[in-house]
Amino acid sequence: MKIYSEITPLRDENIFVIQNHKNAVFDYPIHLHPEFELNLVMNCTGRRIIGDSVNEFQQTDLVLLGPNLYHKWERTDNNKSKASVITIQFDKNLLDNSILTTNSLRPIKKLLENSFRGLSFEGDTKRDLIIKLHDLINLSGFDATIKFLSILNDLAISRDYSFIAGASFSSNFEFTKNQKIHKTYDYIIANYQSDSLSLSKIAQINNMSDSAFSHFFKKRTNKNFTQFVIEFRITQTIRLLQETNKTIREICYECGFNNISNFNRIFKKKMNVTPKEYRKNIEHMSNINTIGYNEDGNINTYTL
Repeated sequence: MKIYSEITPLRDENIFVIQNHKNAVFDYPIHLHPEFELNLVMNCTGRRIIGDSVNEFQQTDLVLLGPNLYHKWERTDNNKSKASVITIQFDKNLLDNSILTTNSLRPIKKLLENSFRGLSFEGDTKRDLIIKLHDLINLSGFDATIKFLSILNDLAISRDYSFIAGASFSSNFEFTKNQKIHKTYDYIIANYQSDSLSLSKIAQINNMSDSAFSHFFKKRTNKNFTQFVIEFRITQTIRLLQETNKTIREICYECGFNNISNFNRIFKKKMNVTPKEYRKNIEHMSNINTIGYNEDGNINTYTL
């Protein structure tokens, strides 16, 4: 299965670009791009794939995506209504701007770090942002810049959000200053394909006892070590199911599982479908040869 690389209309002189798709038909394949993206989908029902996650959405969907995170939306309501989409794209280098280290803007920096896994917003945040995004379309210059930062701030202070993709799917993987966690992640990444990967080995690398490391890891990640490794391996299998034509058996063993039946059971428990069903669903959602919204010209693009 091919993952398309999208060339967005954002240019070096732009702070952001906003596109108002007035009659969107979601006829593009799974794709990615190096920009951040805020997407508001309205007036339709469907499902979306973001990273290793496939989820249903109802009527409205507000999602913030980090750079190079696979994504695609698809309608499942037989096009009973005219769907509309507002999309904001902005440069990944915003995350490295020193202004985001100031006290007042630090929440936005954290927001952008979290968006590498994709963030879905609900409740009051989604309702308020629907209004603000429509307002932004009609603004320009300094007023548009202030409104854009206001939108990011609203998202940053919101508690009405959830992560979409698994932590190990993120291209940014983990923001932490803890060297033991970094060392542990590096070891898992290097050795997840081996069935000899063990808590004892990593505890030894970190100069800790097994019990002390287990407690430390659970406190830092909110998951026990075994659970984290299993989820990491499942995420790698999802990448291979998406990106390669390897058989499910080959993927199973390549990602550190030593039993195909056990792999199928664990995969279904996490994803609610078998690996075979998952690949079939993904292939269906990406079975389009073009990229973009088919809208018969009903699109307005604004840059700042």
